[in-house]
Amino acid sequence: MHRNVRYNCRVIFLNRRILLIRPKMALANEGNYRELRWFTPWSRTRQTEEYFLPRMIQDLTKQNAAQTGDGQERVSCALFLRLQETVPFGDAVLATWDTCIGSEICEELWTPHSPHVDMGLDGVEIFTNASGSHHVLRKAHARVDLVTMATTKNGGIYLLANQKGCDGDRLYYDGCAMIAMNGSVFAQGSQFSLDDVEVLTATLDLEDVRSYRAEISSRNLAASRVSPYPRVKVDFALSCREDVLLPLSEPVEWKYHSPAEEISLGPACWLWDFLRRSRQVCGWTWVHRWARCFSEAPLTPCLVGPFQAGFFLPLSGGVDSAATACLVYSMCRQVCEAVKNGNQEVLADVRAIVNQTSYTPQDPRELCGRVLTTCYMASENSSRETCDRAKELAQQVGSHHIGLNIDPAVKAVVGIFSLVTGKRPLFAVHGGSSRENLALQNVQGNVSPPVVQARIRMVVAYLFAQLSLWSRGAQGGLLVLGSANVDESLLGYLTKYDCSSADINPIGGISKSDLRTFVQFCVERFQLSALQSILAAPATAELEPLANGQVSQTDEEDMGMTYAELSVYGRLRKMAKTGPYSMFCRLLNTWGDTWTPRQVADKVKRFFSKYSLNRHKMTTLTPAYHAENYSPDDNRFDLRPFLYNTGWPWQFRCIDNQVNQAKMSFLYVKYLSWKLWFISVKAFLYTQC
Repeated sequence: MHRNVRYNCRVIFLNRRILLIRPKMALANEGNYRELRWFTPWSRTRQTEEYFLPRMIQDLTKQNAAQTGDGQERVSCALFLRLQETVPFGDAVLATWDTCIGSEICEELWTPHSPHVDMGLDGVEIFTNASGSHHVLRKAHARVDLVTMATTKNGGIYLLANQKGCDGDRLYYDGCAMIAMNGSVFAQGSQFSLDDVEVLTATLDLEDVRSYRAEISSRNLAASRVSPYPRVKVDFALSCREDVLLPLSEPVEWKYHSPAEEISLGPACWLWDFLRRSRQVCGWTWVHRWARCFSEAPLTPCLVGPFQAGFFLPLSGGVDSAATACLVYSMCRQVCEAVKNGNQEVLADVRAIVNQTSYTPQDPRELCGRVLTTCYMASENSSRETCDRAKELAQQVGSHHIGLNIDPAVKAVVGIFSLVTGKRPLFAVHGGSSRENLALQNVQGNVSPPVVQARIRMVVAYLFAQLSLWSRGAQGGLLVLGSANVDESLLGYLTKYDCSSADINPIGGISKSDLRTFVQFCVERFQLSALQSILAAPATAELEPLANGQVSQTDEEDMGMTYAELSVYGRLRKMAKTGPYSMFCRLLNTWGDTWTPRQVADKVKRFFSKYSLNRHKMTTLTPAYHAENYSPDDNRFDLRPFLYNTGWPWQFRCIDNQVNQAKMSFLYVKYLSWKLWFISVKAFLYTQC
């Protein structure tokens, strides 16, 4: 708080002395972020004010100073710090003996006129950025381009540090720290890692920055007119005379992960963070560390809820649930690798999760058997093939697998309805109406009774998640994993409170096409051959009776559109902000060579009808890993109404008018072509005569 206004700030300190409090000037307020709800941006560019340090900060710095150094040094240091009652607060840069350092904060790098532009023109040679940039598939290219272009146009050294790990929500911060100079990258940090802290270093020559800038005439002309920044003088040097003997770092080529690799690493790290933070014992928090500064009495860690010892996954034998199982297996591989590399924090976490103080994970399959329980919930509509595929995959990843049949529960629930009403609903293949069919399978219905196959599976999943470890003599419960992909969520091709309802969903922000690519990646990278038959099988929910022992229902037939088309609709709806008419106009150009205007219109109408009909389901979506910019998550990302006029009368009428115009234009062109042909034939006959 500064003058009763709350700012999001970066505090820069050196040797227990605060040098500058730099408030954030551009706040992230779109997509997943709502910074303006909590903070106010600092709008006074190139201006600073005095900030009076709270007494507890002054006392704390004096206490730390008194605990270090010998006698005379301790007294002088404490006296020196005691005199620091105020600190500069605002938009300023640091001037050391040998260079000038500026600071950006996160979102400011992404703005049209970033602070590093004017800071560089004013002679700042090193830019630092403490960022909280979350992972999205294929986003690393944009992040690297922003940093390299910042130093290409203006010269300089850019140090980007990014948050790592899960924030307890839908986002995963993927690290990806880097050091760049004059348009080249000199150090690359890991993008996905279980390490809490990673330090990145490079040895660079400031003279390279100065000579690079001196050769850019347009930059020098702009620099001569720029307004200066306030400079905070720092009695410190980043370099010394002996540095001339140090070898300089060489540029490196940035190594990008493929989308399939990103999926195998990002959501897996997110799952690990959720699991380790769902333990009963929270460990030492910042509150404990703060208290230890003022008390020598022993403190005990706090208890923060139920003890979670792993995951429970309904495994259907389809691509989505198989991909989720592969993510848990990938998580186990990363945990074993981290422990092998000596990560003691990961080792302590995994021992707490399995409740064995001497346990050391070495085999991912063995660890997967401890932390993952999979369950195939068969019904009379299930095929033998899906059951076998689920069982084979469970064996290959090493999960503890359960097979059960939910028919007794389904018949009991439907029996209660029949007993009360005197009527028994039937599937469509048995002569029932579409309303009965929808109520019994409840794939897209929202008016059906909440006691059908899909929802019974949810109840069974939570029962086994809470008690399956108890039945095996182990402690703790299990987090239920969902497996609805982003395309199905966008269309609402799921049931409220069915197996899509879970504790967390690692694939809820990933498209079906990317999931299939990831599963194929797992076949090759993890040697999971069971996935080949899963990829070859048609996607089906198996909620309708079999026809001659074969699956009679497929997802794409139910939806009336392909998953590839759904991805296109999702990007146009969320990212391009299109409604029915503007989407039709866009797709008329994109799909004009494949579909007629009437066919494109029918596809757009079908999507928006189902999208608006099922939009209310987004309010109950399971918290999912955010990986796509067209996620339909209603909680914080896609803040649209959940009640629409499903007929879209004005928009659909505009589409029909456009189709009729296109049809008339086509007929007119055809008429002209026939008329020209007739004239040419007549002229030919005339010349022959």
